[in-house]
Amino acid sequence: MDLITGILSTALLAGGVLALAALGEVLAERVGVVNLGVEGLMSLGALTGVATVAAVPSPTLGFAAALAVGFAFGCVFAAATVLLRANQVLCGLALTLLGSGLAATLGRSYAGAPAAAVFPRVAVPGLADIPVLGPALFSQNVLIYAIYIVLPVGLHLLLFRTRHGLNLRAVGENPAAADAAGIPVAAIRFWYVALGSSLAGGAGAYLTLAFVPSWSEGVVAGRGWIAVALVIFAGFRPLTAVAAALLFGVITALGFVGQARGWPVAPAILSMLPYLGTVAFIILPVVAWRRLRGWFAAPAALGLPYHRDVR
Repeated sequence: MDLITGILSTALLAGGVLALAALGEVLAERVGVVNLGVEGLMSLGALTGVATVAAVPSPTLGFAAALAVGFAFGCVFAAATVLLRANQVLCGLALTLLGSGLAATLGRSYAGAPAAAVFPRVAVPGLADIPVLGPALFSQNVLIYAIYIVLPVGLHLLLFRTRHGLNLRAVGENPAAADAAGIPVAAIRFWYVALGSSLAGGAGAYLTLAFVPSWSEGVVAGRGWIAVALVIFAGFRPLTAVAAALLFGVITALGFVGQARGWPVAPAILSMLPYLGTVAFIILPVVAWRRLRGWFAAPAALGLPYHRDVR
Protein backbone atom coordinates (compact mmCIF):
# COMPACT_ATOMS: atom_id res chain seq x y z
CA MET A 1 0.00 0.00 0.00
CA ASP A 2 2.84 2.39 0.81
CA LEU A 3 4.36 1.60 -2.58
CA ILE A 4 1.13 2.54 -4.39
CA THR A 5 0.83 5.73 -2.35
CA GLY A 6 4.42 6.68 -3.19
CA ILE A 7 3.97 6.03 -6.91
CA LEU A 8 0.76 8.08 -7.09
CA SER A 9 2.24 10.94 -5.10
CA THR A 10 5.38 11.09 -7.24
CA ALA A 11 3.33 10.73 -10.42
CA LEU A 12 1.25 13.78 -9.53
CA LEU A 13 4.35 15.84 -8.80
CA ALA A 14 6.23 14.73 -11.92
CA GLY A 15 3.19 15.03 -14.19
CA GLY A 16 2.39 18.52 -12.91
CA VAL A 17 5.46 19.96 -14.62
CA LEU A 18 4.42 18.54 -17.99
CA ALA A 19 0.74 19.37 -17.50
CA LEU A 20 1.35 23.08 -16.88
CA ALA A 21 3.71 23.41 -19.84
CA ALA A 22 1.34 21.42 -22.08
CA LEU A 23 -1.60 23.65 -21.16
CA GLY A 24 0.41 26.67 -22.23
CA GLU A 25 1.24 24.99 -25.53
CA VAL A 26 -2.44 24.12 -26.07
CA LEU A 27 -3.30 27.82 -25.84
CA ALA A 28 -0.63 28.79 -28.36
CA GLU A 29 -1.40 26.05 -30.86
CA ARG A 30 -5.16 26.52 -30.65
CA VAL A 31 -4.69 30.04 -32.04
CA GLY A 32 -2.38 28.75 -34.78
CA VAL A 33 1.14 29.31 -33.44
CA VAL A 34 3.68 26.54 -32.84
CA ASN A 35 5.87 27.44 -29.87
CA LEU A 36 8.96 25.21 -29.82
CA GLY A 37 10.58 27.46 -27.23
CA VAL A 38 8.95 25.69 -24.27
CA GLU A 39 12.23 24.10 -23.17
CA GLY A 40 13.96 27.47 -23.00
CA LEU A 41 11.03 29.13 -21.24
CA MET A 42 10.97 26.38 -18.64
CA SER A 43 14.71 26.80 -18.05
CA LEU A 44 14.26 30.52 -17.48
CA GLY A 45 11.29 29.92 -15.19
CA ALA A 46 13.19 27.30 -13.19
CA LEU A 47 16.07 29.69 -12.57
CA THR A 48 13.79 32.63 -11.85
CA GLY A 49 11.93 30.69 -9.19
CA VAL A 50 15.12 29.67 -7.37
CA ALA A 51 16.70 33.12 -7.68
CA THR A 52 13.58 34.85 -6.38
CA VAL A 53 13.18 32.68 -3.29
CA ALA A 54 16.90 33.15 -2.58
CA ALA A 55 16.20 36.89 -2.27
CA VAL A 56 12.72 36.68 -0.76
CA PRO A 57 11.81 33.27 0.74
CA SER A 58 8.33 33.12 -0.76
CA PRO A 59 7.56 30.33 -3.24
CA THR A 60 4.41 32.16 -4.32
CA LEU A 61 6.49 35.20 -5.27
CA GLY A 62 9.00 32.94 -7.03
CA PHE A 63 6.26 31.30 -9.06
CA ALA A 64 4.74 34.69 -9.94
CA ALA A 65 8.14 35.98 -11.04
CA ALA A 66 8.59 32.95 -13.30
CA LEU A 67 5.16 33.58 -14.83
CA ALA A 68 6.18 37.18 -15.51
CA VAL A 69 9.51 36.17 -17.10
CA GLY A 70 7.74 33.62 -19.29
CA PHE A 71 5.20 36.23 -20.31
CA ALA A 72 7.92 38.76 -21.19
CA PHE A 73 9.84 36.32 -23.39
CA GLY A 74 6.54 35.12 -24.82
CA CYS A 75 5.75 38.68 -25.90
CA VAL A 76 9.08 38.81 -27.74
CA PHE A 77 8.35 35.49 -29.43
CA ALA A 78 4.81 36.60 -30.31
CA ALA A 79 6.07 39.89 -31.72
CA ALA A 80 8.43 37.99 -34.02
CA THR A 81 5.98 35.30 -35.14
CA VAL A 82 2.65 37.13 -35.12
CA LEU A 83 3.49 40.77 -35.86
CA LEU A 84 6.62 40.30 -37.99
CA ARG A 85 5.46 36.93 -39.39
CA ALA A 86 8.84 35.26 -38.91
CA ASN A 87 9.15 31.50 -39.24
CA GLN A 88 7.60 29.97 -36.12
CA VAL A 89 9.82 26.89 -36.00
CA LEU A 90 13.05 28.87 -36.27
CA CYS A 91 11.91 31.42 -33.70
CA GLY A 92 10.93 28.63 -31.31
CA LEU A 93 14.28 26.89 -31.66
CA ALA A 94 16.03 30.23 -31.14
CA LEU A 95 14.00 30.81 -27.98
CA THR A 96 14.95 27.37 -26.67
CA LEU A 97 18.65 28.01 -27.28
CA LEU A 98 18.47 31.53 -25.85
CA GLY A 99 16.51 30.53 -22.76
CA SER A 100 18.59 27.45 -21.98
CA GLY A 101 21.89 29.26 -22.54
CA LEU A 102 20.88 32.36 -20.60
CA ALA A 103 19.62 30.29 -17.67
CA ALA A 104 22.82 28.22 -17.61
CA THR A 105 24.98 31.35 -17.62
CA LEU A 106 23.03 33.32 -15.02
CA GLY A 107 22.39 30.31 -12.81
CA ARG A 108 25.99 29.32 -12.07
CA SER A 109 25.90 30.88 -8.61
CA TYR A 110 22.75 28.88 -7.73
CA ALA A 111 23.92 25.53 -9.09
CA GLY A 112 23.62 22.68 -6.61
CA ALA A 113 22.16 24.77 -3.80
CA PRO A 114 18.70 23.78 -2.49
CA ALA A 115 15.85 26.21 -3.01
CA ALA A 116 15.49 28.60 -0.06
CA ALA A 117 11.73 28.02 0.06
CA VAL A 118 9.39 25.47 -1.52
CA PHE A 119 5.65 24.98 -1.75
CA PRO A 120 4.44 23.10 1.34
CA ARG A 121 1.98 20.25 1.24
CA VAL A 122 -1.61 21.15 2.09
CA ALA A 123 -3.75 18.32 3.47
CA VAL A 124 -7.46 18.44 2.65
CA PRO A 125 -9.30 17.79 5.95
CA GLY A 126 -10.99 14.39 6.00
CA LEU A 127 -9.92 13.36 2.49
CA ALA A 128 -6.22 13.20 3.36
CA ASP A 129 -6.98 10.42 5.87
CA ILE A 130 -8.38 8.04 3.24
CA PRO A 131 -6.16 4.92 3.15
CA VAL A 132 -3.73 4.65 0.24
CA LEU A 133 -5.28 7.38 -1.95
CA GLY A 134 -5.66 10.08 0.68
CA PRO A 135 -1.98 10.90 1.29
CA ALA A 136 -1.23 10.77 -2.45
CA LEU A 137 -4.17 12.75 -3.83
CA PHE A 138 -5.21 15.05 -1.01
CA SER A 139 -1.95 15.94 0.70
CA GLN A 140 -0.15 17.86 -2.02
CA ASN A 141 1.01 21.42 -2.59
CA VAL A 142 -1.58 23.93 -3.70
CA LEU A 143 -0.25 24.08 -7.28
CA ILE A 144 -1.22 20.44 -7.80
CA TYR A 145 -4.89 21.22 -7.27
CA ALA A 146 -4.69 24.21 -9.62
CA ILE A 147 -2.84 22.29 -12.35
CA TYR A 148 -5.00 19.15 -12.33
CA ILE A 149 -8.41 20.65 -11.61
CA VAL A 150 -8.78 24.42 -11.92
CA LEU A 151 -6.70 25.17 -15.01
CA PRO A 152 -7.70 22.28 -17.32
CA VAL A 153 -11.40 22.56 -16.48
CA GLY A 154 -11.29 26.34 -16.88
CA LEU A 155 -9.49 26.15 -20.22
CA HIS A 156 -11.83 23.43 -21.48
CA LEU A 157 -14.85 25.57 -20.65
CA LEU A 158 -13.20 28.61 -22.23
CA LEU A 159 -12.34 26.84 -25.48
CA PHE A 160 -15.46 24.76 -25.99
CA ARG A 161 -18.26 26.42 -24.01
CA THR A 162 -17.87 30.16 -24.66
CA ARG A 163 -18.18 32.52 -27.59
CA HIS A 164 -14.66 33.76 -26.97
CA GLY A 165 -13.37 30.20 -27.16
CA LEU A 166 -15.10 29.79 -30.50
CA ASN A 167 -13.27 32.89 -31.70
CA LEU A 168 -9.97 31.44 -30.50
CA ARG A 169 -10.51 28.21 -32.38
CA ALA A 170 -11.64 30.11 -35.49
CA VAL A 171 -8.36 32.04 -35.46
CA GLY A 172 -6.46 28.76 -35.41
CA GLU A 173 -8.59 27.11 -38.09
CA ASN A 174 -9.26 29.91 -40.58
CA PRO A 175 -7.80 33.30 -39.66
CA ALA A 176 -9.01 34.92 -42.89
CA ALA A 177 -12.64 34.01 -42.16
CA ALA A 178 -12.21 35.07 -38.54
CA ASP A 179 -10.80 38.42 -39.66
CA ALA A 180 -13.70 38.91 -42.06
CA ALA A 181 -16.08 38.30 -39.14
CA GLY A 182 -14.43 41.09 -37.16
CA ILE A 183 -12.30 38.93 -34.86
CA PRO A 184 -8.91 40.59 -34.07
CA VAL A 185 -6.65 37.78 -35.30
CA ALA A 186 -3.28 39.38 -34.52
CA ALA A 187 -4.30 40.49 -31.04
CA ILE A 188 -5.73 37.08 -30.08
CA ARG A 189 -2.68 35.26 -31.39
CA PHE A 190 -0.26 37.64 -29.67
CA TRP A 191 -1.82 37.56 -26.20
CA TYR A 192 -2.56 33.86 -26.09
CA VAL A 193 0.93 32.95 -27.26
CA ALA A 194 2.30 35.21 -24.50
CA LEU A 195 -0.06 33.65 -21.96
CA GLY A 196 0.96 30.15 -23.02
CA SER A 197 4.61 31.13 -22.65
CA SER A 198 3.84 32.42 -19.18
CA LEU A 199 2.49 29.00 -18.18
CA ALA A 200 5.67 27.39 -19.56
CA GLY A 201 7.74 29.69 -17.36
CA GLY A 202 5.54 28.76 -14.42
CA ALA A 203 6.13 25.07 -15.18
CA GLY A 204 9.85 25.67 -14.81
CA ALA A 205 9.34 27.32 -11.42
CA TYR A 206 7.09 24.47 -10.34
CA LEU A 207 9.91 22.09 -11.22
CA THR A 208 12.44 23.78 -8.92
CA LEU A 209 10.06 24.91 -6.17
CA ALA A 210 7.87 21.82 -5.81
CA PHE A 211 9.28 18.77 -7.57
CA VAL A 212 13.11 19.05 -7.61
CA PRO A 213 13.83 21.82 -5.06
CA SER A 214 17.15 22.99 -6.49
CA TRP A 215 18.64 24.47 -9.63
CA SER A 216 21.26 22.91 -11.88
CA GLU A 217 22.11 23.30 -15.54
CA GLY A 218 19.92 20.96 -17.56
CA VAL A 219 17.38 20.48 -14.76
CA VAL A 220 14.53 20.74 -17.28
CA ALA A 221 16.01 17.70 -19.06
CA GLY A 222 13.86 17.74 -22.19
CA ARG A 223 10.52 18.14 -20.43
CA GLY A 224 9.63 21.04 -22.71
CA TRP A 225 9.87 18.80 -25.76
CA ILE A 226 7.81 16.13 -24.02
CA ALA A 227 5.12 18.74 -23.31
CA VAL A 228 4.97 19.65 -27.01
CA ALA A 229 4.58 15.97 -27.92
CA LEU A 230 1.83 15.55 -25.31
CA VAL A 231 -0.22 18.31 -26.92
CA ILE A 232 -0.18 16.47 -30.25
CA PHE A 233 -1.07 13.16 -28.61
CA ALA A 234 -3.88 14.84 -26.65
CA GLY A 235 -5.51 16.21 -29.77
CA PHE A 236 -4.86 19.82 -28.65
CA ARG A 237 -7.37 19.45 -25.80
CA PRO A 238 -6.56 20.68 -22.26
CA LEU A 239 -8.24 17.88 -20.28
CA THR A 240 -6.61 15.15 -22.34
CA ALA A 241 -3.25 16.91 -22.19
CA VAL A 242 -3.35 16.86 -18.40
CA ALA A 243 -4.36 13.18 -18.39
CA ALA A 244 -1.45 12.36 -20.72
CA ALA A 245 0.91 14.33 -18.47
CA LEU A 246 -0.27 12.29 -15.49
CA LEU A 247 0.45 9.10 -17.44
CA PHE A 248 3.97 10.34 -18.02
CA GLY A 249 4.18 11.10 -14.32
CA VAL A 250 3.36 7.46 -13.57
CA ILE A 251 6.09 6.33 -15.98
CA THR A 252 8.59 8.66 -14.29
CA ALA A 253 7.53 7.45 -10.83
CA LEU A 254 8.01 3.82 -11.85
CA GLY A 255 11.56 4.69 -12.92
CA PHE A 256 12.28 6.25 -9.51
CA VAL A 257 10.78 3.31 -7.65
CA GLY A 258 12.67 0.82 -9.78
CA GLN A 259 15.99 2.46 -8.99
CA ALA A 260 15.18 2.80 -5.28
CA ARG A 261 14.11 -0.84 -4.93
CA GLY A 262 16.88 -2.27 -7.06
CA TRP A 263 14.78 -3.76 -9.83
CA PRO A 264 16.87 -5.95 -12.18
CA VAL A 265 16.81 -3.28 -14.89
CA ALA A 266 19.70 -0.99 -15.77
CA PRO A 267 19.26 2.46 -14.15
CA ALA A 268 19.87 4.07 -17.53
CA ILE A 269 16.87 2.21 -18.96
CA LEU A 270 14.65 3.31 -16.07
CA SER A 271 15.76 6.92 -16.56
CA MET A 272 14.92 6.65 -20.25
CA LEU A 273 11.32 5.54 -19.68
CA PRO A 274 9.70 9.02 -20.09
CA TYR A 275 11.61 9.62 -23.32
CA LEU A 276 10.76 6.20 -24.69
CA GLY A 277 7.15 7.01 -23.88
CA THR A 278 7.50 10.25 -25.85
CA VAL A 279 8.69 8.34 -28.91
CA ALA A 280 5.73 5.96 -28.56
CA PHE A 281 3.31 8.89 -28.28
CA ILE A 282 4.76 10.47 -31.42
CA ILE A 283 4.52 7.21 -33.40
CA LEU A 284 0.96 6.42 -32.25
CA PRO A 285 -0.73 9.27 -34.18
CA VAL A 286 1.09 8.15 -37.35
CA VAL A 287 -0.02 4.52 -36.92
CA ALA A 288 -3.60 5.40 -35.96
CA TRP A 289 -4.00 8.31 -38.38
CA ARG A 290 -6.64 6.75 -40.65
CA ARG A 291 -8.96 5.75 -37.83
CA LEU A 292 -8.33 8.64 -35.47
CA ARG A 293 -7.46 11.46 -37.85
CA GLY A 294 -10.23 13.62 -36.40
CA TRP A 295 -8.74 13.30 -32.90
CA PHE A 296 -5.12 14.04 -33.85
CA ALA A 297 -5.94 16.72 -36.44
CA ALA A 298 -4.18 19.99 -35.70
CA PRO A 299 -5.81 23.40 -36.22
CA ALA A 300 -5.80 24.00 -39.98
CA ALA A 301 -3.76 27.22 -39.78
CA LEU A 302 -1.23 25.91 -37.26
CA GLY A 303 2.25 27.17 -38.07
CA LEU A 304 1.06 29.48 -40.84
CA PRO A 305 1.55 33.26 -40.49
CA TYR A 306 -1.52 35.29 -41.32
CA HIS A 307 -1.20 37.97 -44.01
CA ARG A 308 -4.28 40.12 -44.03
CA ASP A 309 -3.73 41.23 -47.62
CA VAL A 310 -3.58 37.62 -48.90
CA ARG A 311 -6.88 35.67 -49.09
